[in-house]
Amino acid sequence: MEVISSTQNPKVKLLLQLHQKSSERRKAGLFVVEGRRELMHCLEAGFEIDTVFWCPSVEVGTEPMPQLPEAVRVFEVSKAVYEKMAYRDSTEGIVAEVRTRQLALADLQLPERPLVVVLERVEKPGNLGAVLRSADAAGVDAVIVCDPLTDLYNPNLIRSSVGAVFSVPCVACTSEECIAFLKQHGIQILTAQLQDSHLYYDTDMRRPTAIVMGTEATGLTPQWREAADAHIRIPMLGRIDSLNVSVSSAILMYEAVRQRQ
Repeated sequence: MEVISSTQNPKVKLLLQLHQKSSERRKAGLFVVEGRRELMHCLEAGFEIDTVFWCPSVEVGTEPMPQLPEAVRVFEVSKAVYEKMAYRDSTEGIVAEVRTRQLALADLQLPERPLVVVLERVEKPGNLGAVLRSADAAGVDAVIVCDPLTDLYNPNLIRSSVGAVFSVPCVACTSEECIAFLKQHGIQILTAQLQDSHLYYDTDMRRPTAIVMGTEATGLTPQWREAADAHIRIPMLGRIDSLNVSVSSAILMYEAVRQRQ
């Protein structure tokens, strides 16, 4: 196993660029995953692992290195190199480069009565990651990100999703494409908004449903409000008139779960 001890090594520099720049992730077709658990999620979801960097001097826990396909390149790195590469503190001495996988709407395999979450123009990767985590817990069939302002392999997104970005089918597309897809498949569109809306728990979510969320700052664009089959809202009983988008999404997802039980 080759040992990398210099922070100026080209492989180290590439990984840092993948961390920092979405343009580099698109160009290389790679993204960065840190930690044994996240790497296992990647493998279980069928992602292709390209390279693994392993630092035995900071490895924690008793679990061995995950069993990797033979084609995966593995490099041992010094502690100094690992500290340069690691985006967060507790990553168990493992950092990997993984091949990106871009799903299209046509790739989604939805059940007869799907539950889909749609996010329009989501900007903060941490919010998207938190929505994906809740979507995994609620058994959501897909998350569709329309007109995204962040890429699906941002390191903050991967960290906040706790691996759900690998387990929940996630598609990026335009709002126009998404609306056409939902209508073609007979999936009702429920837009979360304050104006002209009904309380969410008075709305039937047992049928094929897409819950559509906008940004906290501006909400949804008119095209979604016009395309909606119903407008729903969460009651706000205090002085604040909105919740974080990840919290709102979780509330609405679990209402659908409750109704379907």
